[in-house]
Amino acid sequence: MTLYNKQKAAEASFDQAKAQYRDTVVKAFQNVADALRALQSDARSVQSARAAERTAKRYLETVRVRLKFGGVSQLAVVDAQRAYLTAAISRIQSEAQRLTDTVALFVALGGGW
Repeated sequence: MTLYNKQKAAEASFDQAKAQYRDTVVKAFQNVADALRALQSDARSVQSARAAERTAKRYLETVRVRLKFGGVSQLAVVDAQRAYLTAAISRIQSEAQRLTDTVALFVALGGGW
């Protein structure tokens, strides 16, 4: 009976290890999928942020030209500068998030190459 019990314990241990391995593999695939989805979202976010920054820069340049000809006040220039700098900060934050998510993808793929 002892040999039979040892065999059953070994089989149970094997089944447990197999289930843990399967769970680890599924989690790894889920982590990679999540990282890829995040990068996809980041790409859209960076693209939008870059477009907003370009628009704000063009507006700032237009306002500066209008200031030269007396069409706007200095306050309008300051406001346009604020909008441009806010858009630039947003773009930088979007790019930083994309880089962070790229690192997360490398980690999910196994990291330490």
